[in-house]
Amino acid sequence: MNAHTEILSFAGAAGTIEARRDMPAGTPRGMAVIAHPHPLFGGTLDNKVVQTLARAFVQCGWGAVRFNFRGVGQSAGVHDEGRGERDDMLAVVRQAAPEGPLALAGFSFGAFVASHALAALWAQREVRHAVLVGTAASRFEVAALPPEAHLRTLVIHGEHDQTVPLSAVLDWARPQTLPVTVVPGGGHFFHGQLPLLKGLVVRHLQ
Repeated sequence: MNAHTEILSFAGAAGTIEARRDMPAGTPRGMAVIAHPHPLFGGTLDNKVVQTLARAFVQCGWGAVRFNFRGVGQSAGVHDEGRGERDDMLAVVRQAAPEGPLALAGFSFGAFVASHALAALWAQREVRHAVLVGTAASRFEVAALPPEAHLRTLVIHGEHDQTVPLSAVLDWARPQTLPVTVVPGGGHFFHGQLPLLKGLVVRHLQ
């Protein structure tokens, strides 16, 4: 992402987890752990939406850790349809952010995984912010979010997302009365709209 990006590795249930960490100037407000899109369709920690999320957190004074799910890049293991990937995310949280303010974020498949990580962590520790972008609600069973987490959660979706229809995300959010921020004309990858996406996340974090 920039010249100061640290290359890290963590221990996961399937072996080594490859990661990158970016830090703000001064003492960070907390640590954000960010999950990438589907591994079987080219998703990695270098995805442009994932990097945009990391930049937004760093701009707001947070450290940001992006990591590769099992079987991607230098991360050991094989794809596990979300179950093992949730464990990967929780392993990164335990090692990269063992205490202090925590934020979780994800894009597409990564948002699905982040929803389950949030549900697993909520009773154990405070999650200050959650950011779910292009949530893959038409393809996976996204976890319902704890009601207390709703005001801390930003759900962003493109109006014309052809990978995950907006209607699927609304069907997931509706029973929870969970607001969804819709980007007019936006597609799944927010081509040409990444600055807008970053601005929405920054506004939420501030």
